[in-house]
Amino acid sequence: MSTILVVDDEYLIADILGFLLEDEGFEVLKVGNGEMALEALARTRVELVITDYMMPKLNGKDLAIKIRENPQLQPLPIILISGAQAHEGWDCPELFAAVFDKPFDIPKLIAKVNQLLRPPTSS
Repeated sequence: MSTILVVDDEYLIADILGFLLEDEGFEVLKVGNGEMALEALARTRVELVITDYMMPKLNGKDLAIKIRENPQLQPLPIILISGAQAHEGWDCPELFAAVFDKPFDIPKLIAKVNQLLRPPTSS
């Protein structure tokens, strides 16, 4: 089972994402800011990070930069979700596998997660 780290200081959004992803069969770990995300990544193996942009202590872009600086975490896909700063993600395709505006389209987000974590098998 793949583990997804959801990073958002808006706990309602983190909970909604958590429930949706768990319904899809993923294990979900939720934290409230970028510093907590780095701590979680140091102790837990995750296959995907979904992060908000605007958060206290370390924003989503700075978190992505820190992840990319770590050789063990470099290949980790990161999805950015943001209300007003989505352009920050679109301007940095080397950091983010996908960028979604808030409010995000739930089926499209789930489809992207599945695409990243459950690639089609060749027959």
